[in-house]
Amino acid sequence: MSELTVRSEYVYSTLGLDPDLGDLVEMFVQEIPRRVAKLQECWDEADMEGLERAAHQLKGAAGSYGFEELTPALTRLDYSVRTLRSEAEILSAIEEVAALCALARGGAPE
Repeated sequence: MSELTVRSEYVYSTLGLDPDLGDLVEMFVQEIPRRVAKLQECWDEADMEGLERAAHQLKGAAGSYGFEELTPALTRLDYSVRTLRSEAEILSAIEEVAALCALARGGAPE
């Protein structure tokens, strides 16, 4: 397990309250668990090409939907897979991404 700082707050999109994009942000938040499951599935199947593709796509989508807080962890995962880092490093990056993605919410803090 990676050494993550335990967070109690959620991660919100900078676009969550945008009247034109708020619904799209919410749809993206709803699909995040499926995307994280794909990362884990690729890892479990030792599909590094699929893992790299899924990580890169999630990184791009998260940034496009205003979740800049997720970008550093997704960049580490993308880089770790692309450069074939150790299994422990890749798994730690997947765990970090999964933990942060679980905190993603639409809207804005109350």
